[in-house]
Amino acid sequence: MIISRTPFRISFFGGGTDYPAWYREQGGAVISVAINKYCFITVRELPPFFEYRYRIRYYLREEVNHIDEIKHPSVRECLRFMKINRGVEVVHSADLPAQSGLGSSSSFTVGLLNALYSLKYKMPTKRELALNAIHVEQEMIRENVGSQDQTEAAFGGLNRIDFGEPQHISVRPIILHPERMERLCASLMLFFTGFSRTASDIAAEQIKRTADKSAELHQMMALVEEAMNILLGDQHSLDDFGRLLHEQWQIKRSMTHLISNPRIDDLYATGVQAGALGGKLLGAGGGGFMLFFVRPEDQPDVREALKDLLYVPIRFDMLGSQIVYYGNH
Repeated sequence: MIISRTPFRISFFGGGTDYPAWYREQGGAVISVAINKYCFITVRELPPFFEYRYRIRYYLREEVNHIDEIKHPSVRECLRFMKINRGVEVVHSADLPAQSGLGSSSSFTVGLLNALYSLKYKMPTKRELALNAIHVEQEMIRENVGSQDQTEAAFGGLNRIDFGEPQHISVRPIILHPERMERLCASLMLFFTGFSRTASDIAAEQIKRTADKSAELHQMMALVEEAMNILLGDQHSLDDFGRLLHEQWQIKRSMTHLISNPRIDDLYATGVQAGALGGKLLGAGGGGFMLFFVRPEDQPDVREALKDLLYVPIRFDMLGSQIVYYGNH
């Protein structure tokens, strides 16, 4: 039995520039961080006593004999990609709900590939995991997904990720003094808005409008540079990072009418009025988790103002996708 643990992620800046339709021509860059909320994948060889070869358990249960019969797209294509011909059982569980803006589908793919590599007695590099997950999702499943989620899930940590270079992706860890890193983490508040959406549908609309939104995407890439200057410049207060998040949210919500809606706008305004310096809806948009940057001393007021929402405390994950259990029995 093999168990992989793969973190979800928070995307700060540059989201939307990690879609191949954009970065293959223009280049792209994001700043994101992995958090201590995880996707767990259990994989084991299925004993030969059953009338089926593949048993998959997530919110549904599948028992089939052929890979082509598997309905879960990531499980089906990961097994095909890894050339798994023996019977296997795949079980999924997670700390947070799917389709909520934290890159959960890509964490699933990265974690499953990591576990299947172990099943074949191989240890992939983090880069291999990221690139293979991108290939499975974009080329085999043909999902409307970018390339940052798979990369962040595989690598973990706080990173600047550049896309479109000769090596396709370049991951640069952002190294901060421990006190500054702690202050950054302590200033983030995550709230569940109580409804989810299908990111692929929203992303499809965003991809379709990429050519029309070139100016906005260039602005979002420029904010990555500003955010890096804030994080790495000791003369800058981290409060400026929060204010920059507000600026990006205004740009992002203008990309398509599907990203925000009156309820989300009201929730965001409530958080800012209570003391948040900035924030954003995570993921493609439409619902899920909302992130705020709030000075620690102002956080009780924000929690009270948003008391109808579920508050989820977070820490950073610095390890990325890991095999946390490997046993022969």
